[in-house]
Amino acid sequence: MTERIICFDIETTGFDYLRGDRCIDIGAVELIDGEMTGVNFHEYINPEGKIIPPETYMVHKISNAFLEDKPTMAVVAPKFLEFIGNDKIMAHNGLDFDFPFINYELKNLGLPEIPLSQQMDSIVIARTRALNLKSFSLDALAKFFGISLAERADAHGALIDAELLARVYHELIKVDVAPDIQDIIAKQHAAFLSHPKIGANFPHRTYTVAQNEQAAHDEFMKKITA
Repeated sequence: MTERIICFDIETTGFDYLRGDRCIDIGAVELIDGEMTGVNFHEYINPEGKIIPPETYMVHKISNAFLEDKPTMAVVAPKFLEFIGNDKIMAHNGLDFDFPFINYELKNLGLPEIPLSQQMDSIVIARTRALNLKSFSLDALAKFFGISLAERADAHGALIDAELLARVYHELIKVDVAPDIQDIIAKQHAAFLSHPKIGANFPHRTYTVAQNEQAAHDEFMKKITA
């Protein structure tokens, strides 16, 4: 049975949709059994008067002027939902950002939100893999798997990042799942208890305190207990 997964990413005017930030770029890439099919979805979106601040523009290089003639979310959202269908949809750190943001936009339009049962977060998947990484950012994972970041060197873009995510996921599914965390804890606990310094034979040590240190300590205790 084939498995269809959609990797997607969004660019926005800012991080806070509850204060009026809007989605301005949606990119999505189709995977069938972990392989990119070349079937993609990509739309720029008019934020309907929401100004893109300079610091946000520097991330994705999408301006209000560029978006003036682009369709609104009311036009784009139904097409996006049709593209997804009932299949799984994945975003990197999506549970914290992409899914709440896009669902807020959908809710405001009276459209069905993407249910939790369809949502996948690649950062969660990456953390279940046996990877020796300090960071699980998309950049860090791409570098780990030897995937080029040249396309996003100058600016992020929804379709560029969705394609990067698809390539990263293609590699992630080849990696062994990490051992169960409870098993790791049990082994570490057993190792701790078997340490020769643990138990009844642990030597009790006493140290002589220098007279000047004892005097300073006694003086300090007098001050705080007076």
